[in-house]
Amino acid sequence: MLLACLCRMRHYKFIPAELGRVETLTRVSSASGLARLPGLPFTPRMTRPDGRQNHELRPISFIPNVAPHATGSVLVSFGDTRVICSATVEEDVPRWMRVQKVEGGWLTAEYSMLPYSTLERKPRDIARGKLDGRSSEIQRLIGRSLRAVVDLTKIGQRTVWIDCDVLQADGGTRTASITGGCVAMAIAFNRLFAQGKIKDFPIRKLVAAVSAGVYQSEPVLDLNYAEDKDASVDFNVVMTETGEFVEVQGSGEEAVFSGEEMSAMLDLSRRGIADIISKQKAAILTADRAAPADLASLAAAFSR
Repeated sequence: MLLACLCRMRHYKFIPAELGRVETLTRVSSASGLARLPGLPFTPRMTRPDGRQNHELRPISFIPNVAPHATGSVLVSFGDTRVICSATVEEDVPRWMRVQKVEGGWLTAEYSMLPYSTLERKPRDIARGKLDGRSSEIQRLIGRSLRAVVDLTKIGQRTVWIDCDVLQADGGTRTASITGGCVAMAIAFNRLFAQGKIKDFPIRKLVAAVSAGVYQSEPVLDLNYAEDKDASVDFNVVMTETGEFVEVQGSGEEAVFSGEEMSAMLDLSRRGIADIISKQKAAILTADRAAPADLASLAAAFSR
């Protein structure tokens, strides 16, 4: 049923042989890694804090069904960055849609960092009486990114809430939230389809995100916190599985960047997102066979 649901996604083409290839994250040597990435306009010269090559992602994993009361949920990990993403479906739409007689449903997102997710305790937003500007910006980004790949007319008069709660932050929490939010959303829509609540699968294509930047004068992919805080340029790239850009955020940190550096960061991001989406597909296709996550599996995820 799950594979049948996914195959209803417009333009979606799933290749079963990919599963065996994407389940294990492999490391490559500098020579072999560069050989697989022809045409990059730079030659890596420095060593990253965690020993990765410039084009390498951190280990990525998805543990589905961590929130049993949500319609779909997943714990996504990018290295030591860990976010619980859930999709909850409400049988109602925002008032503005009813007033304007807008057909279909709505999808929106909320994002928060738990107090213990950072090295120093982060006060809850409720303690200040308002959402901080960074969280507000990120949750709007998550919502935009996911709505870009969903046909909202196919979900009926419903609201899909995507909640992203950061358990541990080590750089790239917004990109992990978009990536995990897409998986949670797909799991939720598969369940609605299986229950007969929707007739057509509403996701047109998958979407994922990754960070890139210039660290020690070299373009790198998927920055952790140690790299992010010292990077001279910081990019966040959101793309679909068919290679279209949804959003690109980039800025120099008291620095400027060249067109060559920007092209290198976008190329790294494009290649990285292709790998991430392969892992998303594997997680979505196996979610219906996965038992609800228990404490042992969650503890194992944090011990890696």
